[in-house]
Amino acid sequence: QVQLVESGGGLVQAGGSLRLSCVASSSGTIFSINAMGWYRQAPGKRRELVATVTSGGSTNYGDSVKGRFTISGDNAKNTVYLQMNALRPEDTAVYYCKVTWYRSTVPNALYDNWGQGTQVTVSS
Repeated sequence: QVQLVESGGGLVQAGGSLRLSCVASSSGTIFSINAMGWYRQAPGKRRELVATVTSGGSTNYGDSVKGRFTISGDNAKNTVYLQMNALRPEDTAVYYCKVTWYRSTVPNALYDNWGQGTQVTVSS
């Protein structure tokens, strides 16, 4: 299994910025990353896509964050970042990091692991 450690959440006023980080690691598995991403879940709502980035650098964003959030990855550090600008109260949610990975000996078998989540609260 691959473990994820998220950081960077907190409380910010509307219009402000936050940067989330997520580091993937494993104590017993040699793994390669296919993609990493961020999802969020607000109270009473379904978990939704925020942004993803592949190991090749391709990105995908949810419609509600396009133009405001930027995802980037550092393959050497197994880390993904989410720069969030122009934050709105509706961005308030628990943000979850996800990694899709594989073993080099079995590259067609992909696995997903999720982080514990980090709270982002945007006040109006």
